[in-house]
Amino acid sequence: MTVPILQLRDVRKTYFGGAVEVHAVHDVSLSIEEGEYVAIMGPSGSGKSTLMNILGCLDSPTSGTYELAGVDVSGMDEVELAQVRNRRIGFVFQQFNLLTSLPAWRNVELPLGYAGLSRAERKTRALRALERVGLADRVDHKPGQLSGGQQQRVAVARALVTDPAMILADEPTGNLDSRSTEDVLTLFAELHQAGRTIVLITHEAEVAAVAGRVIRIRDGQVDQRDPAGAR
Repeated sequence: MTVPILQLRDVRKTYFGGAVEVHAVHDVSLSIEEGEYVAIMGPSGSGKSTLMNILGCLDSPTSGTYELAGVDVSGMDEVELAQVRNRRIGFVFQQFNLLTSLPAWRNVELPLGYAGLSRAERKTRALRALERVGLADRVDHKPGQLSGGQQQRVAVARALVTDPAMILADEPTGNLDSRSTEDVLTLFAELHQAGRTIVLITHEAEVAAVAGRVIRIRDGQVDQRDPAGAR
């Protein structure tokens, strides 16, 4: 029996503000298998951003368990979570989060700075990742010299460079025009076909539709009316 790449059991996240308790996520149980392409979809205020932070080890659940690649990360401290983020998760964000003063290959190699690799090895791996996303001829271009779609491809290359257990993409097409959106979604499809595990957070139905499975979040819970949601 294979172990899911990601498994949540009865996860809750509660924020306390004086006498007020806000249950952003409650009783969420779901699993994602290695190599799946899953979209997590919900409107603003549904709890999907809080869930994304938990999945990305940017925050810890108040209760419940979260196992990533067979390791329980629920009770890890900040240092341990940072190590998991760097080694196990490749992030792609709506805002690209590229350093404007650095060329593409330098942006891509940044996560490798914590891995103890030589400068030559970091550059080799960064160039290989940029070639994988179709930017072999743009490695020395700075973000300002690239289109929005190309900048997001650089961000995807950066997510790939550590060979993570999964790619977590938070609204990755939110700042792109329709042509660039199609370009990036095609890239995700190619990565999925190559065996990558992709978790896509979105509020757009047409973006979620490209995934193999859609999990809908409503009022901090998996929408049980959706039979294709939690497993």
